[in-house]
Amino acid sequence: MTDAPTGGRRLLTTGMTALAPASWGTTYLVTTEWLPPDRPLLAATARALPAGLILLACTRTLPSGSWLWRSLILGTLNIGAFFFLLFVAAYRLPGGIVAVFMALQPTFVLILAALFLGDRIRRTHVVACALGAGGVVLLVFKGTVALDAIGVAAALSGTACMATGITLTKRWGRPGGVGLLPFTGWQLVAGGLVLLPFLLLFEGLPDRLTGLNVVGFTYLISVGAVISYALWFRGIERLPALAVSFLSLCSPIVATLLGYVFLHQTLSLPQLLGILVIICAALLAQPRSAAPPAPARKLREDSLISGSSGPHPDRRS
Repeated sequence: MTDAPTGGRRLLTTGMTALAPASWGTTYLVTTEWLPPDRPLLAATARALPAGLILLACTRTLPSGSWLWRSLILGTLNIGAFFFLLFVAAYRLPGGIVAVFMALQPTFVLILAALFLGDRIRRTHVVACALGAGGVVLLVFKGTVALDAIGVAAALSGTACMATGITLTKRWGRPGGVGLLPFTGWQLVAGGLVLLPFLLLFEGLPDRLTGLNVVGFTYLISVGAVISYALWFRGIERLPALAVSFLSLCSPIVATLLGYVFLHQTLSLPQLLGILVIICAALLAQPRSAAPPAPARKLREDSLISGSSGPHPDRRS
């Protein structure tokens, strides 16, 4: 396990981890503009499985022992089942409603981390969860809509999948002697294999691909899977689970901004307020610098009392 970063290292780790969900926020634009239309399972499977196989071919490291089933579970939760449920929800609910349900993920992680990681639930964490969900509502929700029961169940299940995946990834860590890239590859392959039967059953393979399709798939495989998931799992190793879960809210922010810039969608004052609220929630959930260790504080107190600037020399009888 990697030691938790402190100070500037923590800020750098947070920023790098946030790049993962930020890149996922580009998925909607890439999928709608560059990929074959109405093929969500193709997009999800082609994003995960080739990326995982490339990483395994480059690293030549396969899971063994307990990590055979652990990789399957993590890959299913973080990628395979999550993608499948997300697309089911997207087909049966408006995108804004799906994003609102996904914004409940930090609340799920808050509870799971307390149960399985021993993390303490603080008042600031509860406030941050409320702010995060409220910010996403301001950002994406547009008016009253009818809710489909299957869509709602899929959205909540997908949220629970990713929250559980974050928690178990934090709890199990990474096996000793295994690098970050093969660890990422294991999960991408597992997730892709879970998706593959659903792709073949419900959509099938495309008859042809255009040059723009190839560019889109290349982007999703490289940036949307290999790079982003490596950064994401690195962040889970080094940051508290709740702090990482809040960074996932970068995704709807990026998707909204790209929609405004490239798709000529509107960007209202409530949406800008929602972006600000989400950022405040994410900052509130990040870990604070720890107080100096007790021995160090005691040493300084002794030095102040004695009037010396350092520890007393040893007195020998």
